[in-house]
Amino acid sequence: MAPAPLSVPATAPRATAHQRCPDRCQPDARRWWLALLVPGLLWLGSVRAADPAGDPLADRLATHLCLGEPSAAAAPDPPFRDWVAAFAHAARDCGISTTAVAALEGVTWQAQVARLDRNQPEYNSTFSGYLGRRIGAATLRQGQALRATHAALLANLEARYGVPAEILLALWAMESGFGANIGTTPILDALATLAYEGRRRDLYRRELLAALRILERGEATTLIGSWAGAMGQVQFMPSTFLAYAVDGSGDGRRDIWRSVPDALASAAHYLHRLGWQRDAPWLLEVELPADFDPYPAELDLPIASADWIAAGVRLAGGAPLPGQPAQAAMVLPAGMQGPAFLVYDNFHVLLEWNRSLFFGLAAGQLARELAGGPALVGSQPASEQPLRRAEVMALQQALNQLGFAAGPVDGMVGLGTRRALRAWQACHGLRADAWPTLALITRIHAQVPAATPAAAGIEQSAALPPR
Repeated sequence: MAPAPLSVPATAPRATAHQRCPDRCQPDARRWWLALLVPGLLWLGSVRAADPAGDPLADRLATHLCLGEPSAAAAPDPPFRDWVAAFAHAARDCGISTTAVAALEGVTWQAQVARLDRNQPEYNSTFSGYLGRRIGAATLRQGQALRATHAALLANLEARYGVPAEILLALWAMESGFGANIGTTPILDALATLAYEGRRRDLYRRELLAALRILERGEATTLIGSWAGAMGQVQFMPSTFLAYAVDGSGDGRRDIWRSVPDALASAAHYLHRLGWQRDAPWLLEVELPADFDPYPAELDLPIASADWIAAGVRLAGGAPLPGQPAQAAMVLPAGMQGPAFLVYDNFHVLLEWNRSLFFGLAAGQLARELAGGPALVGSQPASEQPLRRAEVMALQQALNQLGFAAGPVDGMVGLGTRRALRAWQACHGLRADAWPTLALITRIHAQVPAATPAAAGIEQSAALPPR
């Protein structure tokens, strides 16, 4: 019997795409400003209940009020040392002690940090390439050995917070190689550099203030970590540390740098506060029937598990798909030619930890394998190749010019870009798997008039050195 068509929720905006474009594409021009507005609304909706260790929202508001709002008027940036002096003054106004603020006197500009912030190659990685760097035999062996070493600790954390050992081990591995690579960059230097001239200055101004609060409270004397400001074995940002780090060893300190119990307990507590559901799955690899329509495969479009089953979706390897939990969303990180996943509510908690889709999928798959689950069955598509940022920017420009709301032109294949690409594919009678390839980018650009900015973008992309 042929698989039944999927029952897509009628309330889903993308469920009506085929009805919107039965004969020709008629994208809604209003979607452009919606794409800019919705992320802000989603951020407001994602604020969670206050933690006993501190109220992150209240901290953000207090920081905003005491640091002030950046001037909208165009003005040249002051010299770095002058900026640091001004920030130190603002920090004292925020209530940071003179002793803690004095730590800024030794802050130095980090040119390498600024360069890394401007060019993050991870966003251009293929899924198979990313996964290959994250999951390997050595990582699995070490993770399983550490699971045995810390069995009592991990069992206690699961009993208290509901987070399974394999998830904590996977995040520990992904963030710092089980504590081996916590970073050596002075955190104050990194945060000051990024607050001074980074892409997200407001964020890093808040994080720099949070780092000073850590020093003020005596929870660390020297802060080191990654170039992006993340700290310790689980790579918490300073504000996350203040709100969610806990003492897992009972010594009265929250030492996520040197103490494994503190690091893992802090990770478990954070996931718990983000909404981790006890005894519930996070993802499953699945296989799709040959005639599967990938249009409903979208991260924020959960569909009844019974409907996935009726559509012919099975577990990778051919076993029947379980009917619980009741809903799941599908993710195709490499299109129809690559692996397919059903993801559940706990997967979205992993995305709260790190908003990279590839990170969440890799962490979830690594956790399954650390628990003795199967290795990935889906293979790398033969046509898979990394896209350059200029090529992705050209795609985003073209989709926006054609009326499909890809959102900001930032060179990163995020959910907005995939959603816009899926709509374009559906309107042109293609299998809408939202997987960007160079051939597809070229085809989309053929529809853009030569005088538009998008056409200029493809000319720039085409002028890059040959592959």
